[in-house]
Amino acid sequence: MIRKNQIWKIYGTEYKTMTMELLEKTDLAALISDRNLRIGIKPNLVCPTPADFGATTHPEIVAGILEYLQEHGFSHLVMAEGSWVGDKTSEALEYCGYRELSEHYGVEFKDTKKLPFHTADCGGLELNLTDIVNEVDFWINVPVLKGHCQTKMTCALKNMKGLLPDSEKRRFHRMGLHKPIAHLSAGIRQNFIVVDHICGDPDFEEGGNPLVRNCVMASRDPVLTDSYACALLGLSAADVPYIGMAEKLGTGTADLKKAEIIRLNGGSEEEQEEKNVASRRVLDVAYAVEEVDSCSACYGSLIPALYRLKEEGLLDQLKDKIAIGQGHQGKTGKLGIGRCTKNFAFSVPGCPPDEEKIYQELKKYILAEA
Repeated sequence: MIRKNQIWKIYGTEYKTMTMELLEKTDLAALISDRNLRIGIKPNLVCPTPADFGATTHPEIVAGILEYLQEHGFSHLVMAEGSWVGDKTSEALEYCGYRELSEHYGVEFKDTKKLPFHTADCGGLELNLTDIVNEVDFWINVPVLKGHCQTKMTCALKNMKGLLPDSEKRRFHRMGLHKPIAHLSAGIRQNFIVVDHICGDPDFEEGGNPLVRNCVMASRDPVLTDSYACALLGLSAADVPYIGMAEKLGTGTADLKKAEIIRLNGGSEEEQEEKNVASRRVLDVAYAVEEVDSCSACYGSLIPALYRLKEEGLLDQLKDKIAIGQGHQGKTGKLGIGRCTKNFAFSVPGCPPDEEKIYQELKKYILAEA
């Protein structure tokens, strides 16, 4: 049976088969043991984009989990997720193949945007969690290992944010993300983690620049998992403050010296992965932004738009900082993005505005000011 200090890895392109083999080798059935437990499966369906864009969990991985569990006599299964603020989970279900998955395996999918919620003490911080959290006995987290424009990376710890109501997701951004993400780990226990490391985007949470690795990983410690994920993205755990915060709350360990990495196969592909350092395109354009408590969807649309402007040589012509985020609500200024900056002299409307709209409007603004 897989131990808490272990991270198991398998490589290939038959994702469902790989996942089932990984679960057999790590003996997930023995870890759960009680066939009467209700098992919750939490993928990442942040937005309605196919998994090969590098943002969402491959449905083949979840199919492998469902098939494995049903073959081993587990029948009380449920999938649960809520897309980020500004997108509909129902659209992500269609685009990402999860409605078909739900029907094929006869497993209900709960849209957490539509669920009631309650307040819970999460390691000394009160957070609002959807009621599905209390209805599940054993959580299998299925995050995508990828970059994030605000927290630098996202994997096991941050993925559980999808079990919050939208109002709480917004509050997380007002609190600065790192502290509430860490405390969320104390409020929702991840019993098993299957990491989609097939083609996560190393820069953006919403994908678009996938980096193919064709790897699926299994683990039990979300803190150790995220620490290892940082290493694969060319980061240290210290670069992502919520990892250390979660460790202090007792969620797990961030010390990679204690990790045992077990590779079921691999070779040159795996060696290339270990040496990879992500491009970190966010850092190339963030200097133009004055961000205060912005939501991921809004900020995630702004960054690729700015990168396009930079490639065209226009961003460096911008004379004004671009305001974005809930911290600008009710304030005035010169240039802003999203509904929170509606009182600014020039504001790109939307909650969130999409990348193309931001790009076009900022391009007009820059050219008009030149």
